[in-house]
Amino acid sequence: MAPEVSSLAQTPVTAHAFSPDRTQLAASLNSNGVQIFSRSGADWIPSETLSEHDKLITSIDWAPNTNRIVTASQDRNAYVWQETPDLETGKLIWKPTLVVLRINRAATYVRWSPKEDKFAVASGARAICICSFDSENNWWVSKQLKKPIRSTVLSVDWHPNNVLLAAGSADMKARVFSAYIKEVDERPAPSVWGSKLPFNTLCGEYSSPSGGWVHSVGFSPSGDVLAFVSHDSSINVVYPGGPTVYSVRMPTLPLVTLAWLSENSLVAAGHDCQPLVFLGSEGGWQLGGSLDDTSGPKTEAARPMGSSPVVGRLKAGAFATFRDADSRGQSTLGSGSGSSTTDTKLLTLHQNTITSVRPYEHDGVQVTKVSTTGVDGMLVVWDANDVTTGGINTLTGKVGGMQLR
Repeated sequence: MAPEVSSLAQTPVTAHAFSPDRTQLAASLNSNGVQIFSRSGADWIPSETLSEHDKLITSIDWAPNTNRIVTASQDRNAYVWQETPDLETGKLIWKPTLVVLRINRAATYVRWSPKEDKFAVASGARAICICSFDSENNWWVSKQLKKPIRSTVLSVDWHPNNVLLAAGSADMKARVFSAYIKEVDERPAPSVWGSKLPFNTLCGEYSSPSGGWVHSVGFSPSGDVLAFVSHDSSINVVYPGGPTVYSVRMPTLPLVTLAWLSENSLVAAGHDCQPLVFLGSEGGWQLGGSLDDTSGPKTEAARPMGSSPVVGRLKAGAFATFRDADSRGQSTLGSGSGSSTTDTKLLTLHQNTITSVRPYEHDGVQVTKVSTTGVDGMLVVWDANDVTTGGINTLTGKVGGMQLR
């Protein structure tokens, strides 16, 4: 099945999240507003903008059961958005509720817990805010996980038991904490991560193999396995019962985001502009292939919906020549033909870094589709079962395979 490709904007897509029925999309277009898109056939049409933040929105999550959106921003704030009827018109509008974070640096990442009664906000203040609702004051209050975090927290992910939380940070560590809140949570059952889990208990700490920032973390569907990707171009899978850590090292650009497909497979993406599938078990892990076919140039059919080769109304040949020379370092002068060179056209669908990969469709057993957004402003929905094993390319398309160590 061919990927579904859409061009959302001419600006980077910082974060994205889908509504429970997949008919709406919330995206941060590298700005301080959340753009809500509604699906119309094969296209995504902007329908509403959520404006409350003062600075760039860094992360978005959409709760599938309660239909609430939570946003985090560089303005050190987070807001929970809920659809409520307007008192004057009766029309449903998104109303924000303030979250009291008490941090003095940017909020970098946010995720709802599985039961959606709390959420975690990572920050540059060397702390993670665990937020729950205070019905008396009608706002969300937070407790902070701090020790032993030594730098900016870049990502978080919840364990299925609603208590444990994984975090990756710029101090080159992936950690598992207890985020147990007595007033909210039931006492969790013992697991491979421990049995006594008071708030801020450190259940596991794992280092990046060569000292790179940990960009993304994720628990497997059972919660018994942890994966994280770091800036040293490695992906690491942790089995705490051993404990065993499998590290797949690659001579490519770093991965920055990941999502589990099943207990034995996950997809990760980043600066190489293509989603890579990794397969394994407690016996070992390896690269399985790519969801993108990079064996040849993309056809016109693969062009993003609504996009065109030239942006704007100036389409003269001279303008195109100077534009390409300025932005891409291309030149057609002296080539003897009027066509532009294509030496900067990547063989991947995404033409720049993939910033986010998220599960899109689940068949009850495993994730069957995933969605990606990137710096190129594109949204792509991939069939997770359509894995290409040959022609895995680096950003320049010069390296033909990966090295597993």
